[in-house]
Amino acid sequence: MVSRRTRWCGFVAAVAALLQVAGCKPDNAPLPKLGADLPATSVSGLSAGAYMAGQFHIAHSHIIVGAGIVAGGPYGCAESVFADVMPGPGTAFLNLSKAVNGCMLDAMQSWGVPNTNLLAERARKLAQANRIDAVAGLARNRVYLFTGTHDQVVVPSIVKAAAKLYAELGVPEAQIKLVANIPAGHAFITEDKGLACGRTAEPYIADCDYDQAGDLLAHIYGRLQPRTAEPAGTFLVFNQREFTHDLTDHGLDDAGVVYIPPGCWSSPGCRVHIAFHGCKQQRAKIGDTFIKDSGFIRWADANRLIVLFPQIKPNTVNPQACWDWWGYTGRNYLTRQGPQIAAVRRMLDRLTAKP
Repeated sequence: MVSRRTRWCGFVAAVAALLQVAGCKPDNAPLPKLGADLPATSVSGLSAGAYMAGQFHIAHSHIIVGAGIVAGGPYGCAESVFADVMPGPGTAFLNLSKAVNGCMLDAMQSWGVPNTNLLAERARKLAQANRIDAVAGLARNRVYLFTGTHDQVVVPSIVKAAAKLYAELGVPEAQIKLVANIPAGHAFITEDKGLACGRTAEPYIADCDYDQAGDLLAHIYGRLQPRTAEPAGTFLVFNQREFTHDLTDHGLDDAGVVYIPPGCWSSPGCRVHIAFHGCKQQRAKIGDTFIKDSGFIRWADANRLIVLFPQIKPNTVNPQACWDWWGYTGRNYLTRQGPQIAAVRRMLDRLTAKP
């Protein structure tokens, strides 16, 4: 007679096999070593995720080839003048007011916020202190920026300030692309998914008849192979805790998602694109909408592109699950020592490690 335990184990094995066939793997699996091409990494994000994409880019510019800033502003914009002299949560509180009024609504122009000259000097000082990579490395990078003409959350002038800062940090004008003529609200823009163009609401994906993911990736990587209608790779829900075990106040969720094209399991050398979600856009809130509808996945298989979707969770200091761009994780949030930047870098190192 077959025991109950044997029948249960057989059932689990059958489910696992079905998941493999469907291109899925069980939740909280370990992130695999795939031998991806570290110096070919790119990043992008929406809103708070755009700020994080810029922070990760500037902190690690020697391994990043390009960044996509969608409805986000310049690096370090929210940091107050007390950043290096006031310890504790007081700095984050001061930063938050500046973040909302000066770095989203552009309501502090009379106070000189944002001041791209001062922000560029701040980045240079962080680089001289070896807290971020040398600013000179940005000269080889490509940057895509987007602002919708109907965006009233992060207004167009703030995104244009981010473009100005990149130019001041040495990115050649020909390598900066600013798209600012589409009547979009505050959202990641697609060709055929999401809300009506111009709307600003959850899940912050909008159909504006524009393939933003494709245009962003093509600006960074050059001409792409045609996209696929349906993904053939694996959506892997992986354990983020192993990348945060020694970090405090990091704000990351227990699980993240990575999309792995079929050829990247067996053939090293794929590239990695890191996509940072916006506030209230995390998987626990909107499911896989940002992951599957943003458009990155359709370009991944044909272009050997692994897409990493790290995840933030809400808490009392960050109720909307935003990436940290005003310092709620501590004073190092802009640098390689910032807990969120450090955790995502560890994920990237795993994907680029030799199998």
